[in-house]
Amino acid sequence: MTLGYMEDTAAHPAQDAAQCQRIKDVLARVGDRWSVMIVITLDGGTMRFNELKRHLGITQRMLSLTLKELERDGLISRTYHPTIPPKVEYALTPLGKSFSEPVRSIGRWAIDNLTNIDVCRQRYDAAADTPD
Repeated sequence: MTLGYMEDTAAHPAQDAAQCQRIKDVLARVGDRWSVMIVITLDGGTMRFNELKRHLGITQRMLSLTLKELERDGLISRTYHPTIPPKVEYALTPLGKSFSEPVRSIGRWAIDNLTNIDVCRQRYDAAADTPD
């Protein structure tokens, strides 16, 4: 945090609380397994519902719910084509493309640090198993 941010929010605690809640809501989307996987998948291009379902190994219900949430957040677009059979395509919006960048960065960080995290967990678990 910058000093300017701290000064601005210290004068407006209610505004700060509201802003923190909004940030929490956005981070919940980042922490949602299926949202992240859908965004990363659609970063490769437009896909149809069943293509996404097969590619991700997700249930129809969970995919439908997650796509609706992502569309509501403005991260994906849904395009209906009135053909026989009907065709529905999903794609990242410009906002979704900008969201995929930090998601990929977090993913790279996780991959780069998996070994370190495993070592820390083992050390913690070993210390927790030791009686005081």
